[in-house]
Amino acid sequence: MTLYSFDMSWNDAKLDEGPIPLWSQIAERLRADIDSGRFKPGDTLPGETEINLHFGVSRSTSRAALDYLETEGLIKRRSGRGSIVVEPRVERPLNRISSFSEDMRSRGLQPGYRTRWIKIVPASQVVAAELQMLPGEPVVEIDRTMFADDRPLATSITYMKPSIFEKSGIPTVEELDASSLYDRLRRDGIVIDTGDERIEGALADATTARILEVKQPAVVLICHRTSRMPDRRPVEYVVLHYLAERYSFHVKLG
Repeated sequence: MTLYSFDMSWNDAKLDEGPIPLWSQIAERLRADIDSGRFKPGDTLPGETEINLHFGVSRSTSRAALDYLETEGLIKRRSGRGSIVVEPRVERPLNRISSFSEDMRSRGLQPGYRTRWIKIVPASQVVAAELQMLPGEPVVEIDRTMFADDRPLATSITYMKPSIFEKSGIPTVEELDASSLYDRLRRDGIVIDTGDERIEGALADATTARILEVKQPAVVLICHRTSRMPDRRPVEYVVLHYLAERYSFHVKLG
């Protein structure tokens, strides 16, 4: 959330003596330089001492500015290393269903997939309830890692009835590594129209952390989604683990 808008940057040392707090003016100048690319992911922002000298402010003011940028997810403050600019989060609205590839391309990112396996397994109690079938009946299980600009962003395990693939057959690893599963379904005339989604935060387990190439402890957003056709028949039940430092969900109210 931008507190206010003006075309200044870190190079402009003069602050406005008006009603806008000094810390917010400093934060917005640093944010403008992050947005413009002057400070890139991995770069170190000026520290509290440098900000104090540059703007002639107190330590509490510079600290408040950096605290705000960290709260907004723009930087990480690390002892001995300063304030590091982080990769911008990918934001997905929760009021519509779209494929991962659509989400990434709409933000100028290149989607990618790595399929770990596709296999037939007996449906668990949870999977059976979501797909409206009996426990133990066969389901297709697809385990994939999703990438944005060649960096791992999420893992997904998808469960679908074999009958969903009766037109073109169960896809191969090569097919799913090259394209969106939703695109494959659309080509077969299967339209996903609605769904239910539940999201919770958790710490990544060792396997998820390794796949997402992060050190533990790392926070993930776990998304449980059941997608349905217009007639409410379930198409898939999927469990996704998103890297929280790079992904967020947006809900529009009212």
